[in-house]
Amino acid sequence: MVAYLKYFLVASFLLINSFAQSENIQKKESELSSIKKEINNLEIELAAKSAAQKKSFEAVENLTKQNFLLNKVISQLRTEINKTNEEIKNIERKISETETEIETLQKNYANYIRAIYKKGEYNELESLVDAETVQQAIMRTYYLQVFADKRTEDLIKLQSKKDELAESKLKLKKERDKKLSLVEEKDSEKKTLAKKLDEKKSIIKSIEKNKTELKKNIAAKKESQIKIENIIAEMVLQEELRKKEQFASMDNSMEGENNIKEENVGYEYDLSTSSFTSFAALKGKMVWPLYKGKIIRKFGENKHKSLKTITMNYGVDIKAGNDKNVHCVGEGVVAAIDWLPGYGNVLIVSHKNNYRTVYGHVSEIFVTEGEKVKSGAVIAVVDEGLDGYVLHFEIWNGRDKQNPEKWLGKK
Repeated sequence: MVAYLKYFLVASFLLINSFAQSENIQKKESELSSIKKEINNLEIELAAKSAAQKKSFEAVENLTKQNFLLNKVISQLRTEINKTNEEIKNIERKISETETEIETLQKNYANYIRAIYKKGEYNELESLVDAETVQQAIMRTYYLQVFADKRTEDLIKLQSKKDELAESKLKLKKERDKKLSLVEEKDSEKKTLAKKLDEKKSIIKSIEKNKTELKKNIAAKKESQIKIENIIAEMVLQEELRKKEQFASMDNSMEGENNIKEENVGYEYDLSTSSFTSFAALKGKMVWPLYKGKIIRKFGENKHKSLKTITMNYGVDIKAGNDKNVHCVGEGVVAAIDWLPGYGNVLIVSHKNNYRTVYGHVSEIFVTEGEKVKSGAVIAVVDEGLDGYVLHFEIWNGRDKQNPEKWLGKK
């Protein structure tokens, strides 16, 4: 009864786990299908525009959003490839272990066969005749039976392990085929992304000096700066609410003190920054998000040269040199990846001490939400806009925006 119950529990666990995995796969496939449908709708929308409309800020935004969605597809494929690589490693490890077990079983059985060949079958009658006492005869018979049973058991186990090996090799082939298919799909999506970036570059060249389109770009950035501020405020608010909930449910002060140090508990991803190095300590010596970059728009008020308009900048705009790689300025975790008009792809990274950094106007993205990143890690590539390859960079402490120039190290 106990054995049956144990078998039932194991079978139930495997069934539930298999169902959960199947449900997760279906969810991801549905998300991917939804993203591709949105890309297709944007392509149709762009194709329906007149020749003049195709050379406008709206057309650039359309392609920028398509690029954002393509990045999401590529990111999902990259994650699936990494999971497949891990599965392949596990299967290869299992195959190696099974082959070692088979080799041991074959050696043991070969030794048994050689012993039989040299000495012949040592039956129970012989053991009784040769025995000096009845007790010895009984013991000999018992151990001979145990030995014979063990050899039979080894033979059955050997066949079982061979079947297991064949099954593992078949599974390995399927996983390798799956990986190949995913890599091909990812490469295809990356080619599509590169094509759309070139298409966008062509439109930018035709409108980069058009004052009407420049005004649209500035207006979009103004709206997006407010959206970034709201996103940051919402992150801070959610963190404060979680801490209050934790404080209210504390059993004792010591437990509460430990819990309150854990930040961002309750997000879909693990965004805790408690294990990271101090972000505040980076002030004045922080690595640049663009290593060879140059600040072209400072923090605060800026006057546009051609439009003569005054705009407020919540961060700094850094023009890239030959190196277009965007680096994370401090140890943290990717809290959000979004698309915003005027800034395109935007990444927000959470750091220790309630600090966050914002990286706007990037093209290809190499990280995913919830991913832990080290200081200096390449997280994206700067995108091309109306004023060239310019990264928008912000630093926030809670709800307070910081002047990045006071943080970045001197060159």
